Amino acid sequence: MESLELAALILFLAGLGMLGVDVARHYRHRRLQGRVMDRALQVPLAADAAPDDPADQRWWRRAQRGVAALGARFENSRLGKALVTAEDRLLLGQVNANTIQGRATFLGLRLALALLLPLPALAWWQPAGAQIAVVSLCAVAFGLLVPKLVLGALAKRLRKRTDEELPLLVDLLRLLQGVGFSVDQSLQMIGDRFQHVMPVLSREVRDANANYVRGRSRLQSLHRLTEFGNEGLQGLVQLIVQVHEHGGAVQEPLRQFSDRLREQRKLRMKEQSGKLSVKMTVVMMLTLLPALMLVLAGPAVISLVGTVAKMKGH
Repeated sequence: MESLELAALILFLAGLGMLGVDVARHYRHRRLQGRVMDRALQVPLAADAAPDDPADQRWWRRAQRGVAALGARFENSRLGKALVTAEDRLLLGQVNANTIQGRATFLGLRLALALLLPLPALAWWQPAGAQIAVVSLCAVAFGLLVPKLVLGALAKRLRKRTDEELPLLVDLLRLLQGVGFSVDQSLQMIGDRFQHVMPVLSREVRDANANYVRGRSRLQSLHRLTEFGNEGLQGLVQLIVQVHEHGGAVQEPLRQFSDRLREQRKLRMKEQSGKLSVKMTVVMMLTLLPALMLVLAGPAVISLVGTVAKMKGH
C-alpha cells in the first residue's frame, strides 16, 4: 500500500514537472515569435532590448507573465471555461480586469495555486494512507477558491465605493447642467477633473468617454457602469442614454432622481439602524445586564451574608 502511495506521489510530481516544462516552452515560443514580428516591422523592442531595466527584472513581473501564459494556454479549454464562469467575468468587469490578459492571469493563478499548494500541505501535515488524497484534494480546492474569494472582496469594496460616490456624481451633473454644459461636456468634465473626489466613478466615466470617442454608442460606452449591480447607477445610465437619444432638459429629471436617491439612502440607513438596535440589545443583555445586577444586588447579597454569619455566631 505504501509503495502504491509513493508511486502515485512520484507520478504527481512528474506531471507537475512536465506541465512546468510545457508552460516554459510555450512562453519562450511566444517571446521568440514576438521578437520576429517586431523585427519584421522594424519596431524597437522596449521590453526585450533593455535587459538592464530593473522594473522588468523583478521577480513578480516574471511570475505574473508566467501565470498569464499558463492561463492563456488553458483559457479556451473545457477546464478554462469551467474555472472562468460568467460570474467570474462579471467580477473581473467590476474591477476593470475583464480583458484577455486579466482573464488569463485569473485562470493561471487558480491553476498555479491548485497545482502548487498540495506540496507544502503534504510536507506540513505529513499524512499517511488515505489522508494523502484528502489533504491533496483540500489543498487543490483551497487553491481554486482563494483567487475567487479575493476577487469577490475587491469587487465588493468597489461596489461600496461606487454607492458612496453616486450622489456626488448626480449633484455634479446637475451643477454642470445648470451652468450650461451639455451631457457630453458634463461627462467629459467629470472624467477629467474629479479623479481625487470620485476615484472610481471618475475613472469609469473617463473610460466611457474614451470608448464613445472611438465610435461606440453612448449606451455601449456606459455599459460598464451597469455591471456594478447598483440600481441607482443603472437608472442614471438609462436617464443619460434617453436624454442623449431624444434630447430635452435633463436638470429637472436629475433633481428628481437625486431626491429619490436620497430617500432610498435614508430608508436604507433606517433599516440598518433598526438592525443595529436589535444587535445592541443582545450585546447589552450579555454585558450590561450582569454588571447592573451585580451593582444592584451586590450590597443586598453582602448584607445577607453578614446577617447569616452573625446568626451562626450566636
